[in-house]
Amino acid sequence: MREQKVTAELLASALDSEQIFDLIADALVATGYVVLPLALPPSVTEALFLRIASFEDEVFQAAGVGRAGEFQLNPFVRKDEIRWLSVQDPVEAGYLAWMERLRLGLNQRLFMGLFDYEAHFARYSDGAFYKKHVDAFKGSTNRVLSTVFYLNPGWALADGGHLLMYSDAAVPALEPIARITPLMGSLVVFLSDRFPHEVTAASRLRYSIAGWFRVNASLGQQIDPPR
Repeated sequence: MREQKVTAELLASALDSEQIFDLIADALVATGYVVLPLALPPSVTEALFLRIASFEDEVFQAAGVGRAGEFQLNPFVRKDEIRWLSVQDPVEAGYLAWMERLRLGLNQRLFMGLFDYEAHFARYSDGAFYKKHVDAFKGSTNRVLSTVFYLNPGWALADGGHLLMYSDAAVPALEPIARITPLMGSLVVFLSDRFPHEVTAASRLRYSIAGWFRVNASLGQQIDPPR
C-alpha cells in the first residue's frame, strides 16, 4: 500500500501556485492522482477552518447519493453532512478563486476541457463514514476531476476518517492503493471515474471540502452542468 507522503519538495515555501499546478498535472498523467500537503496558503486554510467550525448544525444538510431525480438519502452508504460553497462569502470565494486558477492551469497544461467547478463543505460527526463509491461512471457524467481539501488540525492516526483509494474500477482490488490521513491543509486531486474510494468511520469531528471539475456535457436543449 502506498502511504501518504510528505516530501521536502512539496513543503518548500518557494513553490508558487504555478509550480503546484505543474506538480498536479504531472501526477495526473503519471498516476491519475496526487496528494499535496500545504497546497494553499496557510491564511486561506485557517480562514476556511474557522468558517466551517463556526457553522451551526442547521446550516448542514444530510448528504445523499445520486443526482437530480435519482437523489436519495441512504445512511447505510454515507452519513456525512454538507453545505455548498458560495461566492457570496469572501472566505469561500477565495477558495473557489484558487480552484478557478487550477482549472485554467490544468486546461492549459493537459487540455482537459474543464468547464466549471462545484464544491461543498463536508462534516463527519463521530462514527460518520462514506462507503466505497466512484464520483463518476465512465461516459455517463460530466464530473471528470475530483478534489478533497482537509481542514483538521492535530489529526491523529487513531482518529480514523481516512480516505482509502482503490485501483481502477475496471480492475477491482480488495486492498487500497493509498490510505490518506485528513491532515489540515492537504489537497487530494484525482480522476473522478478511475478510482473507487471511501471514507472510514471518524472517531471525532472531521472537516473537508469536496469538489469536482466538470466538462460541458450539454446536448441540444438539455444544459449540463445545469445553471
